[in-house]
Amino acid sequence: MASSSRPLAIVTGASAGIGYELARVCAENGFDLLIAADQPKISDAAQEFRRLGANVDAIETDLATVEGVDKLCEAARGRSVEALLANAGHGLGKAFLDQDFDQVRHVIDTNVTGTIYLIQKVGRDMRARGTGRILIVGSEAGFVPGTFHAVYNGTKAFIDSFSFALRAELKGSGVTVTCLMPGPTETEFFKRADMMDTKVGQMSKDDPADVARVGFEAMMRGDGDVVAGWKNKLKTSIATVTPAGLLAEQHRKLAEPGSSRSSGSGSAMLPFMIGAAALTIGWIGLRRVSGQEGYRRWRSDARTRA
Repeated sequence: MASSSRPLAIVTGASAGIGYELARVCAENGFDLLIAADQPKISDAAQEFRRLGANVDAIETDLATVEGVDKLCEAARGRSVEALLANAGHGLGKAFLDQDFDQVRHVIDTNVTGTIYLIQKVGRDMRARGTGRILIVGSEAGFVPGTFHAVYNGTKAFIDSFSFALRAELKGSGVTVTCLMPGPTETEFFKRADMMDTKVGQMSKDDPADVARVGFEAMMRGDGDVVAGWKNKLKTSIATVTPAGLLAEQHRKLAEPGSSRSSGSGSAMLPFMIGAAALTIGWIGLRRVSGQEGYRRWRSDARTRA
């Protein structure tokens, strides 16, 4: 990567979806990029980001492996990483006992093992310098037992929890950790997970560009967590007070193979949503106020750099 006065951001899973949009918003806001994915089109994405004025290196690698993560880190060529946006991940639909275990293992190694290995390698350098930002893409799925999506939801429960613990460990170090928790988003995720015959695969979803911008702004403010979309904020609030067995049955209605052809909307949680609305609105307001000052400082610094 050529020498540059712009800060460097690493974005994983940047060939499409939320990761692509995270890389785009980083480039638009003055970052150079080191991007990675396990698909050849990561090179096409790099061309798009260069048009936004960023210096970009693109690495095609399997981030489920230690070797793949090492390959990505080596591509930074010793340059300090100011922001790590750990987005790489994928899902796997259908019943756990019917899944191929090699595919199960790859989901776990991508979503958990490779992710935390990368965070440790980059995070150690950030802590030594006393500065840096880490955005971890978790999911609202981490709050819900994932019937017919059990492994994915389990990995996101780990990642959501891990992000809060890491943030607490790094308190006062100059390194911030933010967990972005999106809901269903319009990406290739459900096709790759073989879930297009499910209700969640067919339902309307959030715009990945909107989700990415919410996550980026939360990272730059230094927020601990952010849930993208008001419906998802309600759902995560509901999940904290709803019995796990009921949540698992609700997830069955969304993720069971063939559920897209069944009748009904799967909206049995509506009474809980109404009950949680006031609490959630108040929480959102408090979170927004607490983060505004940090975000204003970042925008002021960005204008100075420009």
